[in-house]
Amino acid sequence: MCNLYSITTNQEAIRALFRVMNRYVGTLPPMPGVFPDYPAPVIRNAGTERELMLMRWGKPPPPRTGGPPVTNIRNVSQP
Repeated sequence: MCNLYSITTNQEAIRALFRVMNRYVGTLPPMPGVFPDYPAPVIRNAGTERELMLMRWGKPPPPRTGGPPVTNIRNVSQP
């Protein structure tokens, strides 16, 4: 599994699909590739509502290693 993805729809479609009440991303540009360590739109719960905001995208390193962020996962059963 890789944490690279693309956004092929517009912001209004995302808001409608996930019933987002608040949005803090401004105008969401087309994103043919969302790469690790870059800002990306994220939907999160904020009390009783959902909000759309930009956050740093990626998977954190395993807790035991403390090394660089993970960019690929081959065996999801390993820590």
